Amino acid sequence: MTKNVNKTPLPEAQMGPAEKLLDVVLGSSAHLWHNRPGLDVNGTWMPAKQKTKKVRGKPVKPGLYVPAAVALYGKLLEVHKLNPDLMAHLASYALTETDWRDLKVACAALMLVQARAGVPVHDDDGSVAFYDDDYRKIGEAMVLWYQKKSARMLTPKAVLRVAELLETPEIAAMNRAAGFGDPAGKRAPTGRWGKAATKWLSVREANDAMLQGLVKAGFKQTIKSLARKLGYKPNSERFFGLLGWKQSQAKDGRRTVGLTNLAITKSDRFDGLSEAEICEAIVTQKLRYKDAVGRLPPDIGLTPAIMVALLPTLSDRDLRQLTPTLEELGLLQVPEIRARWEKAIASATDQRGLNIAANVRDKELKEKLVESADNAAKKAVAAATEEVNLRVMFLIDKSGSMQTGIEASKQALGKILAGFPLERLHIAAFDTVGQVLKPKAASTPAVKHMLAPLKGEGGTIHGAGVQALHRDGLRIEAGAKLIVIVVGDDAGESGAQLAATFNSLGYKVDAMALMIAGSRGGTTVKDCATTLGVPYSEIKVELFDDPYHVPRVLRTMLEAPILASVKTPGWVERVMATKLLELT
Repeated sequence: MTKNVNKTPLPEAQMGPAEKLLDVVLGSSAHLWHNRPGLDVNGTWMPAKQKTKKVRGKPVKPGLYVPAAVALYGKLLEVHKLNPDLMAHLASYALTETDWRDLKVACAALMLVQARAGVPVHDDDGSVAFYDDDYRKIGEAMVLWYQKKSARMLTPKAVLRVAELLETPEIAAMNRAAGFGDPAGKRAPTGRWGKAATKWLSVREANDAMLQGLVKAGFKQTIKSLARKLGYKPNSERFFGLLGWKQSQAKDGRRTVGLTNLAITKSDRFDGLSEAEICEAIVTQKLRYKDAVGRLPPDIGLTPAIMVALLPTLSDRDLRQLTPTLEELGLLQVPEIRARWEKAIASATDQRGLNIAANVRDKELKEKLVESADNAAKKAVAAATEEVNLRVMFLIDKSGSMQTGIEASKQALGKILAGFPLERLHIAAFDTVGQVLKPKAASTPAVKHMLAPLKGEGGTIHGAGVQALHRDGLRIEAGAKLIVIVVGDDAGESGAQLAATFNSLGYKVDAMALMIAGSRGGTTVKDCATTLGVPYSEIKVELFDDPYHVPRVLRTMLEAPILASVKTPGWVERVMATKLLELT
């Protein structure tokens, strides 16, 4: 359940915490866990195998990437320290309003262990005057929140990851330093995780359909790991049976459930069955892709017929990820399957299609996958600008100081510029001379073609780009809002000089943002925003390497700066207006 919260803007005194909150999104990658080997390159995770270039770094095993976890958790701790109420709203918002899986885990971990735990506050005579707010209940509610067919509730893997995060030595040290546990304690502070996770298991044990659904979805081993970690004692042997989990007596003889007459539900392999029999078993048992593929005999493997039998269980996200497999099996030539695949492509909310496109051969499929990434960016821009007539001016630094950062700028811009309607988008590159840039279409290939000639050379005058757009005829109509986004290292003329350029040309800037490419070289944009008295935000272009992060950052970056100049709620206000989660 939830309780209502008054939809009031943040007081001016709380804008410090609000800026910290924005930094969680604008300054942190969304990915903490990686399922493949990687490399630690100066604190950034990169795939161990690079297709286009050799990268040197420290090898990292699959699993939690600790530097990213420390960075994100540290920012959440800062928000909590400055304003516990704001952090509570962020946790509730992250779970119910976003698909940011790792952010949900980090928020739940913090809420379960932080010190606001509903302790009694005593009067001078020793009697209980009142009880403090219990924000640990929000952490419990995050773990236990259930909404049928929702993809936003915590999965079994996420519930287990909350404990993994809290038990990571670096995170445990941060929690002790924050006063959330015994400074001299040997065990990591885990707060109410055990209580919440135990209740999570007991609810699913009491509901066969829920437990069977999780088993079919491929979470059998995760649930076993969760039960082992908790020392969970089920009420009946059926829990072990559904998990196909044989039991033996412990050395101390404490076990009493599941030792005798245990009816094991086996996930039998399909060895010895024909292709037709395998398809029949998949349909009859309503098996999901992961569960069925693990049972296939090597001599048959995944055939077109078996894949067709599995199609009803695949989500749109599954279909997008399995594009190379569908292509290899020839199934995308079947009209009905192709139509459903294209529908899945159109519904994309991330830019993973750019990565998947590298693994398909057909040119048309590649274009469709790239289009899906563009669609994700367009949806983010549309959602952020639906209530305001917004114009966006992109100024791209191509001066000599950008020799090492220009390519990163091009890659980031290729992923985001296609999301903007061309009539609202105004682009100029600059060194000491400005150059107006116009993509032939609102698509990634068109943007890349437009940016290809840019090289890092010459001096740096941001105002030259502004002047070029003005000479080209750009005027901002009355009532429209103008955001200026500069892509570069921020080295250049003084902020006051850039501000004077905007004013002299009649551009009323409503907000400014800096996408930092390469090393930070100056403070031109920040000082300009200060001089103009407008909101300012910044982000590193490297964060746009994460296909899941692009739409999130793009939407937040657009919503966050305009909140001070537009009456419609910005991103921070939306977080504060989120109903706080409550235990049921």
